[in-house]
Amino acid sequence: MAVWKTFVRLMGMTALGALAAGGAWAQESVTIGYTGPLSGGAALYGKNTLSGLEIAAKEINEAGGIEVGGKKVTLNVVALDDKYSPSESAVNAKRLKAQHNAPIIFVPHSGGAFALQAFNEQDNFILGAYTSVPTITERGNKLTLRIPPSFLGYVDPFIRTEMERFGKKLAMAGADHDYAKAWSQAFVPAWKKAGGEVVSENPMSYNKDTDFYSGVSKVLASNPNVMFVGGASEPTALVVRTARELGFQGGFAIMDQAKMDEMARVLDGFQLLEGSIGVMPLVHDTRPGAEAFVAKYRKMFNKDPGSEISYNYSTMHAVAEAMKLAGTTTDPKAIYAKLNEAYGKLSPERNPSRINGIDEKGGSNAKIVVGYVEKGKIIPIEASVGQ
Repeated sequence: MAVWKTFVRLMGMTALGALAAGGAWAQESVTIGYTGPLSGGAALYGKNTLSGLEIAAKEINEAGGIEVGGKKVTLNVVALDDKYSPSESAVNAKRLKAQHNAPIIFVPHSGGAFALQAFNEQDNFILGAYTSVPTITERGNKLTLRIPPSFLGYVDPFIRTEMERFGKKLAMAGADHDYAKAWSQAFVPAWKKAGGEVVSENPMSYNKDTDFYSGVSKVLASNPNVMFVGGASEPTALVVRTARELGFQGGFAIMDQAKMDEMARVLDGFQLLEGSIGVMPLVHDTRPGAEAFVAKYRKMFNKDPGSEISYNYSTMHAVAEAMKLAGTTTDPKAIYAKLNEAYGKLSPERNPSRINGIDEKGGSNAKIVVGYVEKGKIIPIEASVGQ
């Protein structure tokens, strides 16, 4: 009996040793949080931003994860639907931090980003803000990353191009959410400063309405040469179609949230977008990293990617690289401190959006190229380095 007890005890110790060793060998995981619109009028936009993160995470995991502090770590993207509501964004972020200890939480709209800035430093997580509102990095928040370049880089080429081709009378017919309001606050004074006249201002609820006849009729009554439009891509396309059906023959300045290639799919081509200026569709970007990403995405999904996909794809790779450089997945401050260096280390294939780095306030630096629709083709117009 004594021999048997000794055998059992030794076997138990061996098993415990194996479990301990297995724990050391086991692969760890870090949660990447996301809160954005996955239902409602902006669902396509929200799913696109999310897919950029998921594709990058999948690539990293299939390659064995990242090595952090001598351990292999995989990335687990946890996404929650906020229906484009800032209050829901805040609730989701609290949940992602409390339940999953996410060191970074992505949100693809300015209202949600501003809501999270109220507590992200206190709760100790990086805010990955997919918004080009410049004020998001002007508030002194030390854990905010603005992923796309500031929209201020678009204002001058938009105004210069549209005013030269169509005239000086502008109707503001963008969306009524916070992001569109920020665009309006920058665009209207700049249009006037350039010698233009704002003949109508009628923001509309792009995320709730599907019939824009009344709102578009109201702005067209002022006989504008140019319409400023923009929200999520699908409702923005409906606004454009309504304007054309009502006889508008002028140009469109399209806020960067809406993507012309996505709008063209709703409008059966670029014909109704003639004379429009907006974000250069990624599929028309001939820079090496962009071309490689487009080819890869088409092979994976048999469709074209939008620019928001590529920006989030680049950033997920940068976050993973920053974790490697910082030697931690649990210290957001240390990870954040390595983001600028991390972007600089990415190959063009991992950085199709060509983000060069981030400034001292957390804003990305990337070369902005806008697109203008002329005779059914996209013509590139260089803008500036977004900051």
